[in-house]
Amino acid sequence: MTQLVLLPVILPLLGAGLCLAFGRSARAQRIISVAVLVTVVGVAATLLYRADTYGPQAVGVGGWPAQIGISLVADRLSALLLLVSTIVTLCVLLYSFGQGIIEFGRDTPLSVFHPTFLVLSGGVSAAFLSADLFNLFVGFEVLLASSYVLITLGATEARVRAGTIYIIVGLISSMLFLVSIACIYAAVGTVNLAEMSERMGDLPASVRLALQLLLLLTFAIKAAVFPLSAWLPDSYPTAPAPVTAVFAGLLTKVGIYAMIRTQTLVFPGDSLRTLLLVAAILTMVIGILGAVAQSDIKRLLSFTLVSHIGYMLFGIALGSELGYSGAIFYVIHHITVQTALFLVAGLIEYRTGTTSLSRLGGLARSSPVLAMLFFVPAMNLAGIPPFSGFLGKLALLQAGSAPQDALAYVGVGAAVATSLLTLYAVAKAWNRAFWQPSEDAEGAAGPAGSGSLHHGRTTTVNEEGTTVAQATELRLPRGMAVPTLALVGFSVALTIVAGPLLGITDRAADELVERTPYVQAVLGDDQ
Repeated sequence: MTQLVLLPVILPLLGAGLCLAFGRSARAQRIISVAVLVTVVGVAATLLYRADTYGPQAVGVGGWPAQIGISLVADRLSALLLLVSTIVTLCVLLYSFGQGIIEFGRDTPLSVFHPTFLVLSGGVSAAFLSADLFNLFVGFEVLLASSYVLITLGATEARVRAGTIYIIVGLISSMLFLVSIACIYAAVGTVNLAEMSERMGDLPASVRLALQLLLLLTFAIKAAVFPLSAWLPDSYPTAPAPVTAVFAGLLTKVGIYAMIRTQTLVFPGDSLRTLLLVAAILTMVIGILGAVAQSDIKRLLSFTLVSHIGYMLFGIALGSELGYSGAIFYVIHHITVQTALFLVAGLIEYRTGTTSLSRLGGLARSSPVLAMLFFVPAMNLAGIPPFSGFLGKLALLQAGSAPQDALAYVGVGAAVATSLLTLYAVAKAWNRAFWQPSEDAEGAAGPAGSGSLHHGRTTTVNEEGTTVAQATELRLPRGMAVPTLALVGFSVALTIVAGPLLGITDRAADELVERTPYVQAVLGDDQ
């Protein structure tokens, strides 16, 4: 059964090859993509059950020992994130069918989209399951290479410009990652995470601290931690809605996962606790202040994405089991809610031709379903009880109050303030886009930004210079609305199963702090 750990990495890559082979058949590409992701969801669920019941599931690729081969491990943390990320990826893929990511017409899919999307999924899976630092780097590079293609789909001026910034930042972080790997290998003679955890303690404290800082700097760029987050709000909003959604939901969380894994397994202790707490506080506060100042829904959501990374970093900085459990729970919550909100933003843009708050209004009356799809995850993001956002923040606040540390209390205050400002930001978006009448509501309801009740479909050119199909009929496109509704429902379901889910995150945090189960699963009798 341990061979199942290979499938989440191999299946998407094989599926990508098949999609390329059937590049002329839209139907074949869709069937292959959906079949692959549904299978990976089933495999991830099985791995989570086995990891929670029997302990970490490890496999050495090709039968090679961990010291010289490639090892993949699914413990509670990686299996849980793998399951949630694949469910979200599947919903985004189904959404893209309805939107029609196109090159020569709405019924002709861009032939490179499906294989690239599957490669992205395989890279995320590889990053979650890799048991050594170099293959974690490979997983990052696979998902980044595919993201470079996806973020520039359509090759509009705005997308190429934003994609260039994104690529430059990605290359810089990749170079830093390679430098970190080289330094660690020179210091301890291995890049296997389990072996590193045993050898790192033999190094002088100054060398160990320098290596830790190198890795944290690398992962902070990838996770968009302030002040290394300026690239994100300018990059994500220009991409097609499904691409923006999957980026917002997954890519930064891979950086957070890498932080959790290395901080608990390789660098246990609180040597950088103060630095991490300060970074978490600044990320929360500066990010949400940026969101409050925005007048475009997608940019507003991009800044809230940065801000709420601070919550996860806050749990990591505390270094306690409760802090790690809260951080893991919040990662799961944020993957689903942030992705759902970006899909809703895509629906708004599809319907009205814009996401600018100054050009929107009256959508609650003209499209109550769309209003509901925005309202529920927006309140969840703001942490309104009883949603999962409230439960995740409550766990982090409890963890921050436990140490009776002044800086931790400041972090608790920053988390509360950020939650209130998030509520203000999403309430502003709700009021201007959905509740208040549009500027031309008293007239004939113009074609863009008005929630027009006229039937039919037109095309407009949005602020980014891209052509947007504008569906102004009362009913939302079913192919886009149903996957969005499913993802919003999944985010609400996290509240319903919060008790068992928090039990898993608690056990995952305990396993992370203990470290021994992971090390034994990787090294086995060779340790």
